Amino acid sequence: MFTPVYFDHNATTPMDPRVLEGMLPYLAGQYGNASSRHEYGRAARRAIDEARQRVACSVGAHPTEVIFTSGGSEANNLFIKGAAACRAPGIVAISAIEHPCVREPAKQLARAGWRLREIAVDEDCRVASADFHAALEERPALLSVMLANNETGVVQDVSVLAERAGPTGAWFHTDAVQGFGKRPLDFRALNGSGVHALTLSAHKLGGPKGAGALVVDKRIELQPLIAGGGHERGLRSGTENVAAIVGFGLAAELAVARLDVRETQLTALRAELEVGLVAQGAKIFAGAAERMSNTSYFAFAGIDGETLVGKLDRAGFAVAAGAACSSANPEPSHVLLAMGVASELARGAVRVSLGTDNTALQVRDFLAALNTTILQLKGLQALTS
Repeated sequence: MFTPVYFDHNATTPMDPRVLEGMLPYLAGQYGNASSRHEYGRAARRAIDEARQRVACSVGAHPTEVIFTSGGSEANNLFIKGAAACRAPGIVAISAIEHPCVREPAKQLARAGWRLREIAVDEDCRVASADFHAALEERPALLSVMLANNETGVVQDVSVLAERAGPTGAWFHTDAVQGFGKRPLDFRALNGSGVHALTLSAHKLGGPKGAGALVVDKRIELQPLIAGGGHERGLRSGTENVAAIVGFGLAAELAVARLDVRETQLTALRAELEVGLVAQGAKIFAGAAERMSNTSYFAFAGIDGETLVGKLDRAGFAVAAGAACSSANPEPSHVLLAMGVASELARGAVRVSLGTDNTALQVRDFLAALNTTILQLKGLQALTS
């Protein structure tokens, strides 16, 4: 079977075989409901407790601060909507580059009596200091700024932003899905700076789809999205997906254990990739900013991104045109537009997100295939012009 080289790790990652091995018992013989009081149930509860401990340790949190969810989208919704339900309607402020699972619930609040305030970013995808200060002067009740952008990979200094927001009394949340497992993450230190909650997801770091968490300061009051039997401290009712939670815990532990190796390897791979991209005439977005070491977002003037992604797939390379969650949307990336990128160039955006299984040979082969494809597309343009 034809298997393209996988360069789309920001969308999802292959599951670590050790994670799958750890999950298998809970997909077969150890099938108890964690709320049951017999031995089958107690075994499931012990597995969840151990996974909670692993996730908590991986981000410097206490296990009681970890609320398991079905993934990052649910965790983000739990904070945005759950916190809003416990506060008087006011301003919800989010950066202009947030993931749709933060943007959309914020828009829902705006339709329910809140005011949505989007915070501008600069041309390198970093939160604009002046506009952030202006937003704070408006005294938002809720603030959400993502740790690392899923498209550009740009990292925000959320500790500094949260510290600046502290005097306003806003509850500060960060979507840390893309940063978790790729860089050190310490909730205790972040919480000390004023971050009240952060979102995690298992499938971005070698774990299963369908498992995530909201790590939240217990002093923050949330209303659950799902009411029922009172699971997860009453914040997320429903029979737990034991196998996925076990996999999440293992994936978190394994990812944190190899952070330094991952950073060294991926920094070198991306450097080789981007030298080749620039040599071919690509525009690299946010190239001057601090980014996740695995992410490169680029475009070629006059080349449509969706077309390029399709041709590269047929050439044996799986890459993305912008964010996977928005791939059905023909509009240019809202992230690039917020950065001031022209719509025509934004429509050409392609994202390569590397993983530790990728090699320098794969990068060189990709650059060769890309060069051939770009020449073909420019040749077609010349024929039709």
